[in-house]
Amino acid sequence: MIALGIDPGTRALGWGVVAQSGNRLRHVAHGVIRPGGKDSLSARLAHIAEALEGVLERHRPSLASVETLFFHKDPQAAAKLGHARGVVLLCLERASIPLHEHAPARVKLTLTGHGQAEKRQVGMMVRAVLGLEELPPADASDALALAITELRLGPRTTALGAAQSSRRRSLPPHVQDAIDRARARGATAR
Repeated sequence: MIALGIDPGTRALGWGVVAQSGNRLRHVAHGVIRPGGKDSLSARLAHIAEALEGVLERHRPSLASVETLFFHKDPQAAAKLGHARGVVLLCLERASIPLHEHAPARVKLTLTGHGQAEKRQVGMMVRAVLGLEELPPADASDALALAITELRLGPRTTALGAAQSSRRRSLPPHVQDAIDRARARGATAR
């Protein structure tokens, strides 16, 4: 199985490809797509799409992973990140590549055992897990971490989602609605 991790951004988009054979993970490739910094947002997004399509064609991943959205203090930065994610999602959908999303804390926990690990710690673990001689650039390292997380957790996440979905279908609608409302109240109370 070959996983592609993507760390979206409009100035630098990191990507990393990791192959799995049994329990062994192997580094395939990584890189950073850097559109022209002075280009318009639309030109940068077009550059990202074209370069990412090349990565997809060259490495033909079985599945892909990106981080879930998180909220920025800067709304403009969040909007630009959303644009880059949109291009990524579109490219993956057009290539019929299944996508899974992982929270940043889940990626850190999977690689380091600590959900609040520093970026450098994650990078060092990526280097160790994949047996790399050098630490990849930060954006590519984050993308490789996403690919590793997907290969380690993806099958479990997919199976859990299917189990929850089938359980959800077996409950009467009014019971499931009550459960959903209770969960939503619990999430907002935390």
